[in-house]
Amino acid sequence: MQTAFFIAKRIIQGEGNTNTSRILRFALIGIALSLSIMILSVAIITGFKKAVKEKVSGFGGHMQITNFDSNISFETTPVSINPPFLSTLANLQGIQNIQPYALKGGIMRTQSDMQGVLLKGVDGVYDWSFFKNNLIAGNIPAYQDDVRSLDILISKTISNKLRLTVSDTITVYFIQNPPRVRKFSIVGIYDTGLKEYDELMVVADIKQVQRLNGWEENQVSGFEIFIKDFDQLSAMTDSVYFSVSNRFGQHDEKFMVKNIQEIVPQIFDWLRLSDINVWVILGIMSLVAGFNVITALLILILDRTRMIGLLKALGSRDQMIRRIFVIKAMYLLSKGLFWGNLTGISIALIQQYTRIFTLDPEAYYVSYVPIHLDLVHVLLINAGIIFIVFVMILLPSWAVQRISPVKAIRFQ
Repeated sequence: MQTAFFIAKRIIQGEGNTNTSRILRFALIGIALSLSIMILSVAIITGFKKAVKEKVSGFGGHMQITNFDSNISFETTPVSINPPFLSTLANLQGIQNIQPYALKGGIMRTQSDMQGVLLKGVDGVYDWSFFKNNLIAGNIPAYQDDVRSLDILISKTISNKLRLTVSDTITVYFIQNPPRVRKFSIVGIYDTGLKEYDELMVVADIKQVQRLNGWEENQVSGFEIFIKDFDQLSAMTDSVYFSVSNRFGQHDEKFMVKNIQEIVPQIFDWLRLSDINVWVILGIMSLVAGFNVITALLILILDRTRMIGLLKALGSRDQMIRRIFVIKAMYLLSKGLFWGNLTGISIALIQQYTRIFTLDPEAYYVSYVPIHLDLVHVLLINAGIIFIVFVMILLPSWAVQRISPVKAIRFQ
């Protein structure tokens, strides 16, 4: 092993600026580009999935508990705001937050335009983190338990369609018997890029929605549940379901539990399709890197044919000679991995902090290319490409055995 390493080291040091060395540089560039593309692909896809999941969950939580008799319309059947399972869920490991909400459909109307909206009523302890991160104008409403507020938060999409700004007053009509009308004051405008929600969602005081629905103060549409780890969504859904099932409210209502993947399956099915693209890219780029190393190894063997013949004439075994070229190939791979990691991670970090590459939010749900760099992913990509390339270079290294010492020494 020491002899093989010594000879390989001398070959590396003596490459200089020969034609072979220039060809090897192209192979190195190919390896670096393949790895950087793989790192960026995984970082973009995981970042994209993370951003979309956070936005979808921000509107309705990771799970929702509603009345079992509720239908798919916005006119929900109310449940008690203090169900018997609430304290059990609050102590359940993995639960981050539980908050009530109430829904009411209506029509916003100006002198020239109208827009169907969904009022989502929230209370004074509502977690505003999601809307704060997406607030583009005005302020977050401040709701109090003892005052019924007329302040609302609307989206940029609704604002543009109805030509509304912060501090404007807007009339909302509610089709019911008898019909009702309310004038609300716009205190803030948000923009998430999720067209399906931005065209519809208006955040209001839960007491206003309860009054419009004709409900008591202890009645709501349901509860939003946020968990600490989205990867545990399926297991947490089962835990919440078993805590809620066979439990009845104050008015004998039965409860239903749905997670966000069941509420909007089309979005998550679309996200799962993106995983296929990642695997295709990883597979192709791994093969490109492998063939680059194989090509470089074959060129190196051809260039060192006379050396191989001389080593064989001196009694060197084929295994030792093969080891020389495997060491050289792995050295080339290591340089490619270094520059590939440096390039891929650098571009990812630049995009993560500057967001210079943008997207159409109507098509991709986000306005910029999202990045999520994970050290585990980077290490797995590197380990995978090392394994694949190492297996691939074993085959061309067997070409050493087919070289005859006599012919090799006479080789020009």
